[in-house]
Amino acid sequence: MTSPVSPPQQHRIAVIGGGPAGLMAAETLLAAGVQVEVFDAMPSPGRKFLLAGVGGMNITHSEPQADFYRRYGPREAQLAPMLDAFNADALRSWVHGLGIDTFVGSSGKVFPREMKAAPLLRAWLARLREAGMQLHVRHRWQGWLPDGRLRFGTPDGEVLQAADAVILALGGGSWAKLGSDGRWLPLLSEKGVDTLPLAPSNCGFERPWSEHFASKFAGHALKGVTVHFADACGQPSQRRGEFVITATGVEGNLIYAYSAAIRDAIARDGQATITLDLLPDRSPARLLAELQRGRGAASLANHLRKQCALDGVKAGLLRELLDKDSFNDMASLAQAIKALPLTLHAARPIDEAISTAGGVRFEAMDEHGMLKALPGVFCAGEMLDWEAPTGGYLLTACFASGRAAATGALQWLSSNKP
Repeated sequence: MTSPVSPPQQHRIAVIGGGPAGLMAAETLLAAGVQVEVFDAMPSPGRKFLLAGVGGMNITHSEPQADFYRRYGPREAQLAPMLDAFNADALRSWVHGLGIDTFVGSSGKVFPREMKAAPLLRAWLARLREAGMQLHVRHRWQGWLPDGRLRFGTPDGEVLQAADAVILALGGGSWAKLGSDGRWLPLLSEKGVDTLPLAPSNCGFERPWSEHFASKFAGHALKGVTVHFADACGQPSQRRGEFVITATGVEGNLIYAYSAAIRDAIARDGQATITLDLLPDRSPARLLAELQRGRGAASLANHLRKQCALDGVKAGLLRELLDKDSFNDMASLAQAIKALPLTLHAARPIDEAISTAGGVRFEAMDEHGMLKALPGVFCAGEMLDWEAPTGGYLLTACFASGRAAATGALQWLSSNKP
């Protein structure tokens, strides 16, 4: 990777956080000839990145750029310049440069050929070390001394570090055991940095099930269903996919796609109701005709299974949510199958979420990613106030924002440091 900025001479930059954003910042800085020291609180870097690759590393997405950018919702305008400079195609080429082949799946998601994060991270760290990166693990950032030196807690006591510029890439607040615990938030707030509380994103939601339903169907997936939901402006949308019943509610990709809107609706109204079409391939008229066929001595459960292939967790959910009269009235049952209201009451705890919203507001930074309250300090990655669905969008923006923060730091050093 070539540097986008002429190299400042003899400058030392501290990158705090060894995830994708921090390591991409380090690579950009090293290409400019800057001395880079990366500090991470965990025993090894990239722990959440590795976890994301356990079930199949989804590195980015191949959809058209306009659709891709819209995934970032209210923060599309702020992230677009970063993504313009390092987009999905550039990220894929970068992965190839590490000797890792990629392919596009049937959904448009882009995966490393081996479907794992570990080979990519090993190759990347080896290249960074060869380029001169100094990595310090078990160094938890604890703020600054009055003279500007960085404070780190280590197993051997406090370590102090001076730097000409600092890039913070500390992650969000989910999966604290992997290092993303949000403990940096008060350190910045007390310095006058404009922040928002962290909130769960790409998360599950709570719904109090009956003991019978939870014990029988927790862990079962509702496949081939469509969710209908209206956003805060009343704009309706729908999406088809699958999600999972849990002991406490629901989770899974189809729920994650609406998690921001559901979370915000609960914060506003105390609850949020999504509407499910359990059989989206059947028209209401066809479904009603199938249900009204005579069933003779067959049970209603067998009638549903034979006439419209509805059984298992879908049938169980209908029984859970409908009263007895509605379940036994074919017109009411047909209507419920096509438009079943499911009310959710709370997001699951933040530490269970895939990602988080909130953090450092973009308005707290200048156009180069530098904190207005702290000259020479830049921010990148999930600690910024943005969110996106799963599918490669989270990682792509983390990589792009890390590169943007490093570019901003280089420009600032060129203009402000001898």
